[in-house]
Amino acid sequence: MDAPTRDLNLNGPAGLEPIARPTREEAMAAVRTLIAWAGDDPRREGVIDTPKRVVDAYADWFEGYGADPAKELSRTFEDVQGYDDIVMLREIEVESHCEHHMAPFLGKAYVAYMPTNRVVGISKLARVVEIYAKRLQTQETMTQQIADAITDSLRPAGVAVLIDAQHQCMTTRGVHHRHVSTITTQFTGVFKTDNSLRQRFLDFVNKR
Repeated sequence: MDAPTRDLNLNGPAGLEPIARPTREEAMAAVRTLIAWAGDDPRREGVIDTPKRVVDAYADWFEGYGADPAKELSRTFEDVQGYDDIVMLREIEVESHCEHHMAPFLGKAYVAYMPTNRVVGISKLARVVEIYAKRLQTQETMTQQIADAITDSLRPAGVAVLIDAQHQCMTTRGVHHRHVSTITTQFTGVFKTDNSLRQRFLDFVNKR
């Protein structure tokens, strides 16, 4: 069954007409074109089912476009028995694709917030990371989006996000530098203004 039509112009310039989502068969035809462009024959036995597999993989890799981070963070709890310190998740798996080459970048995210009068289930923080990761991204943008989503939904005293990832657009093409990771951070509220609190977050990141 084809995926429902939706507005693909999520981050494009204002004023452009929305783009209807292609059908599954149109997507598979595009993969066949790429196989032929690469120099192979899409009718060859070894790759004849590749378009189907690629489209299925894309449905998994980019499912974040159909999910809403605000909805994930909408159910909160106010009974925290006076807890007023850091809530942090360490080493959340990041599996994303860069928007420039559509190559994977893989790593870990560290997310913390300082609650005011409500908290959210910890799995929801991991889900927010996953939603933004399963879109075409830059690591810088994704880091900001995660911080903004938590800030907008929970209204905490502050948010801290750190992502450490390796980009295959750098390791498997171009400069071919392996074992190089990219670190991005975003601090808001008390994590930005309180050096000791920010350092506690970084110490937790580095804890082994």
